[in-house]
Amino acid sequence: MTELETRVRALSCWTDPTDIAPLTGGITNLNATVVDGGRKYVVRLGRDIPEHGILRWNEIAVARAAAAAGVSPGVVHAEPGAVVFDFVDGEALTEEALHDPATLAMATDLVARVHRDVTPRLRGPVLTFWVFHVCRDYAAFLRENGSPHGPALDRLMAEAARLEEAVGPVRPVLGHNDLLPANFIRDGQAMWLVDWEYGGFNSALFDLGGLASNAGLPPEAEDEMLARYLGHRPDRPFRHSYGAMRCASLLRETMWSMVSEITSELDFDYAAYTAGNLARFDAALAAWKDMS
Repeated sequence: MTELETRVRALSCWTDPTDIAPLTGGITNLNATVVDGGRKYVVRLGRDIPEHGILRWNEIAVARAAAAAGVSPGVVHAEPGAVVFDFVDGEALTEEALHDPATLAMATDLVARVHRDVTPRLRGPVLTFWVFHVCRDYAAFLRENGSPHGPALDRLMAEAARLEEAVGPVRPVLGHNDLLPANFIRDGQAMWLVDWEYGGFNSALFDLGGLASNAGLPPEAEDEMLARYLGHRPDRPFRHSYGAMRCASLLRETMWSMVSEITSELDFDYAAYTAGNLARFDAALAAWKDMS
């Protein structure tokens, strides 16, 4: 029996767990599917990760509100180090899938439902996810821990300060804050969002910018996404603020990977992920400056 199977079997919610199988794709957790009592579930095994602002009590609170709003699978059980969700028999999206106009429209509508419908269903304390605070904290962590990316931090933090000023005042909503394509699950009739580790109050612009940047949307598709979300074509001031947050979403993903390079024990090429995201950030920043 593998360590994963042992940990899953040890959870207190089962009657007779069978068919335990690893679920690939996560880069901060171990995940598995399991059958119990004729139903299939997803198990996420993971501790708090303070350097990334991941606190499991917050993830569970947000996931429960998202399930109540019908945008995420139900939370079946939670105990220290583990959360059990209903299994959704669907496929995780890819960047290419989100380039399909109908799929992108579904994803945009789902993000709008998160911002509109999850927020009033939250109970108890919930974290705030302000990307510029996150990046400042990452920079301090990287300096304190001798990251090889230290020489780049002064430039990145100077750019972050300019972007934060450009974003301007915001109206906070509950955000998912990690809209990688694989966190959208399509089951043929509906679309769901999973992985609420970074859920918290934020500007809606961050989710929109994250969706566009993580999916590598071309400009015309990005315009359609914004128009669908807003219900009208965005004006120039909105585009300026949105563009700054889009850049910030890429900077955060870059610095997340820089931190993970020196902290994560998972088998993943974080150095390559850092390099790829840094290149995307620099390209987006240059395009935003050209538009400003």
